[in-house]
Amino acid sequence: MTSAIGAGPLVRCPVGAFRGVSADGVDSWRGIRYALPPTGERRWRAPVPAPAYDAEATAFGAAAPQAPSETVRLGDGARIDEDCLFLNVWRPADRAGDALPVMVWIHGGAYALGSGSQPLYDATRIVADQDIVVVTINYRLGGLGFVELGTLPGQNAAFDGNLGLRDVLLALAWVRDNVAAFGGDPARVTVAGESAGAGIVTTLLASPAATGLFSRAIAESSPASSVYGIDRAAEVARRFVSHLGVSPGDAGALRGVPVDTIVSATSALFGEIPAASPGTLAFSPVVDGELVPEAPVDVLRAGRGIPVPLLIGTNRDEASLFHFMRSPLMPVTDAEIMRMFTNLHAEQPDLALPSVDQVLTGYAGLNARRRGLAIARDIAFRLPTLWAAEGHARVADTWLYRFDIATPALRVLGIGATHGAELPYVWGNFGPRRGNLPFRLGGRRAAELASARIQARWGAFVRGAQPDAVGAVEWPRYASDSRTLVIAPTDQVADDLDAAQQRAWGDATLAFR
Repeated sequence: MTSAIGAGPLVRCPVGAFRGVSADGVDSWRGIRYALPPTGERRWRAPVPAPAYDAEATAFGAAAPQAPSETVRLGDGARIDEDCLFLNVWRPADRAGDALPVMVWIHGGAYALGSGSQPLYDATRIVADQDIVVVTINYRLGGLGFVELGTLPGQNAAFDGNLGLRDVLLALAWVRDNVAAFGGDPARVTVAGESAGAGIVTTLLASPAATGLFSRAIAESSPASSVYGIDRAAEVARRFVSHLGVSPGDAGALRGVPVDTIVSATSALFGEIPAASPGTLAFSPVVDGELVPEAPVDVLRAGRGIPVPLLIGTNRDEASLFHFMRSPLMPVTDAEIMRMFTNLHAEQPDLALPSVDQVLTGYAGLNARRRGLAIARDIAFRLPTLWAAEGHARVADTWLYRFDIATPALRVLGIGATHGAELPYVWGNFGPRRGNLPFRLGGRRAAELASARIQARWGAFVRGAQPDAVGAVEWPRYASDSRTLVIAPTDQVADDLDAAQQRAWGDATLAFR
């Protein structure tokens, strides 16, 4: 172990000594390695814990390899490298006393984009205001983290699977073993995430390997049903290797492919798979019969998930951003929706799937554009969330929300409370006051007030309490009356908020996987 570390808050834990930085009443440690570089012979292998070391932890580690994105901003000066398995810790500065509850954040990005060091996830505000410890993590993405090369002929022993998920499990084990040195309580860990990160959260709830690694869970806009079987994973792997231009039987050549070529292949599949099969993702965790024994949405709906309290919800206008960005990830046109139904019936002829006419009864009164956006929203996010909440509420306290807040500019643009819109409110990070598109027509003060209320609810949940905020409506547990907290300029509680859509879709859980 080395010892050349300078000034700043110092912690000593089982995996080493780390010197961080202090600012704005918060101590932080950035770029702590939790696994050996997943490179060379360790590419497409399960992560290996990093040995103990001492280091300056004052700069973020590299983000996982990924293509540039207009919607996922990594931040100025962000590095990208295959050696990416790092985490970051924030805690209130100069605090003595009892250990604090911990929130471990899993970033989103369709399993192909993002990092735990995005400026959006700077934990300074939520840590200072809610008196918690926050850990943000990186995990492998796209073709390096969510392609099952072990499905290729003769390669079962050469490659491991569900690598991004394995990375998260190792990071959670790191937190269990080391967070006490940072002032955190390893017995009170909330695993939280949004979008793909929330999909990992709901998958963890259905994975026996995650038992004991967390005591609470938060899932914001989880694509809980977008976890596919091994046959579909094998087709994605075949296409991926074809894009690489390498023989699928040559494990050595695959490990020698330049990382830029892997990123290009990831980008190609990112659009190619949903274009061929509307409503499906190119990359996601896989039901492998081992780490993920069954489809998570089936496990959760049956009330067989890890029985920890769950805060879960979606946004009112989830699909609008995908439509605005012309993203291929969600089917929003009539033609795409019809093709999705055709594919579902062809792939699963034994299932009693709802007809198109039956589904459309749940969206009466909407024009074609709004109907397509609503159907896409419900297929991808709302219905799986409802199914998960219904089942999980039978085994653990569960709270369901819908986020409805949109600034005047976002309403004018037709984006509304879109996918990811809740994130600045949860983290308290709204960006600069000048030149900020969401606030071009005002609304900043109202957003800050709403953020304080949302942070209070999330913070109370992480601390082990009912997720309420002073002066706001009480948030009742989800139960048979399907009570949902509608997060709006003035919060409200609604009964059977999604009754029409639930009736229209019926028992369609098995169709979306």
